[in-house]
Amino acid sequence: MKSISIQVRGKVQGVFFRASTKTKADELGIKGFVKNENDGSVYIEAEGDENMIQQFTEWCKEGPKSAQVHQIDIHEKTITGFKDFSIHR
Repeated sequence: MKSISIQVRGKVQGVFFRASTKTKADELGIKGFVKNENDGSVYIEAEGDENMIQQFTEWCKEGPKSAQVHQIDIHEKTITGFKDFSIHR
C-alpha cells in the first residue's frame, strides 16, 4: 500500500481533469480525492497498490485529452485510509 500527494500544473482546470481523475482512480482501485486549487493547479491525494499508484501517476502526467500538463510534483505521505475516491469542490 502506497500513499502520495500530487500537484498538477498547466491547463488543468476547466478541462474535466477532476472528473477524469476520478474515473481513472476508480478504474485502478485508487482511494483518495482530487480538488482544484486557487492557483489554477489540481491537487490529488491517492492511496492504493504500488503498481496501481504507478499507473495512476503516469496517467496524471498527461491527464484528459483537453488538458496540458506542464509540471507534476509527487510526494509520499502517511496512509490516511480513504474509503473511496471523491471530487472535492
